Amino acid sequence: MHILLSNDDGYFAPGLAILAETLAPFAKVTVVAPERDRSGASNSLTLDRPLSVRRAGNGFFYVNGTPTDCVHLAVTGLLDTLPDMVISGINQGANMGDDTIYSGTVAAATEGFLFGIPSFAVSLVANGGDHFLTAARVTADLVLRIARTPLGQAVLLNINVPDVTSDLLQGTEITRLGKRHKAEPVVKATSPRGETIYWVGAAGSAQDAGEGTDFNAVARSVVSITPLQMDLTRFSQLQEIRDWLGTGK
Repeated sequence: MHILLSNDDGYFAPGLAILAETLAPFAKVTVVAPERDRSGASNSLTLDRPLSVRRAGNGFFYVNGTPTDCVHLAVTGLLDTLPDMVISGINQGANMGDDTIYSGTVAAATEGFLFGIPSFAVSLVANGGDHFLTAARVTADLVLRIARTPLGQAVLLNINVPDVTSDLLQGTEITRLGKRHKAEPVVKATSPRGETIYWVGAAGSAQDAGEGTDFNAVARSVVSITPLQMDLTRFSQLQEIRDWLGTGK
């Protein structure tokens, strides 16, 4: 099995190295990751300049672009053949609920999915313990499962792992995305040159964290796995908009 790894924290991130080391005994692992932290980059592609690829001393490739750039470049030019899987992570911090819209971690996995490759986005819901090995072991178990029992079609799984040792995990649940409150207000400051500058505020707390959500599972030390899709069509509103425009069916 050949696995392409990427992330949005940068090629030097500890979660990426631990995941690569954990998967290496049973898979060929190629790492193509951003040269710096690109958290919040979402699914952006770099179209206004060329991209360069360099190789670090540990063999990881790094790109001066976004997480999506990394996976796109890898599967359309850098690799001789398509990988069997794309895994993005391990992100240092949760990617639950509305986070998935902004997440570079999810975006890298999404790019693999759009090429028809089974893809995982893996995040450690970090609270200071930084138990990356727990998340790496969860990921390895899922990789071995998909190797033994392939799914009928490409899958995009958003995986959030509680920041505890493996023995304290309380199982795994298939969840839906919860929802956060709106983000905190921007933080206004003054630059050394006297200019007004703004920092984007922190993500809000969970608004919908009820039973069945990713927030609820992780709060109980349960691994959350949410299957995602890319069709943004709001099917329930199709007829309403047809009627509004008078276009009929």
